[in-house]
Amino acid sequence: MAKVAILSYIKRKSPVHELTGTTKLIFFIAWSVAAMVTYDTRVLLCMLVISAVVFKISAVRIRDISVVLGLAAVFLLLNNLFVYLFAPEYGVGLYESRTVLFTIAGPYTVTLQQLFYHFNMTMKVVCVVPVALLFIACTDPSEFAASLASIGVSYRIGYSVSLALRYIPDVQREYHNISQAQQARGIDLSGKDKLYTRLKNSVAILLPLILSSLSRIETVSNAMELRGFGKNKKRTWYARRKMRRNDWLAIGFVAAVLVIDLVVTFWDGSRYFNPFV
Repeated sequence: MAKVAILSYIKRKSPVHELTGTTKLIFFIAWSVAAMVTYDTRVLLCMLVISAVVFKISAVRIRDISVVLGLAAVFLLLNNLFVYLFAPEYGVGLYESRTVLFTIAGPYTVTLQQLFYHFNMTMKVVCVVPVALLFIACTDPSEFAASLASIGVSYRIGYSVSLALRYIPDVQREYHNISQAQQARGIDLSGKDKLYTRLKNSVAILLPLILSSLSRIETVSNAMELRGFGKNKKRTWYARRKMRRNDWLAIGFVAAVLVIDLVVTFWDGSRYFNPFV
């Protein structure tokens, strides 16, 4: 059974992969701003449809990013839970009306307005997360670093991000190899044992993993120092590509989405679409 990589570049042939790293970075930033600014349900639904279309043409499958999607779903659920626990009537004040569906206990009542607020809050995350994951999955780390440099970010920061993205699959691969070796020596890491036993046995994996990681860091640091990394203020990028027609079309499209988003959102002077008026 193939291992599922987390936050790693997935090389495929698709229109999204053919875009330059700079284009994808600009698209991601503009898309995130558009989603975070608005609470207009109509805009968020349109953005959700566009996200689904972009995901479809990217040739990235859901199972390729299923682990990260699962983690995002857990954090989204916790976020909604804590918002309700600390502000169960926030939606009521926001939409200036109150339609009680049922009462849980004390001040915790479930209102239609609060549910609508949670729906919009969830939609904002659902619109952004797939695009963010596609940006990481469809962009080569070296090109990602070049794209950061193209918008004025220091190449030292860009190179650090590139190394981090390259390092994640290496750590996963190393963890898997060490885990298989330890299980071959009779150390059980499956769900059959008690939680305490599994935690104790996991030390047999984490210690070698940390030591190998430190060794790898030292090797990379020495190689960068020998090549004079950081001597000059600027550098050229082998992975950087020129902008093409599709890149300008993608930038123009996301710019139009952002403008329409801002116009529709603030047309009546409020960020919130209120269907209860």
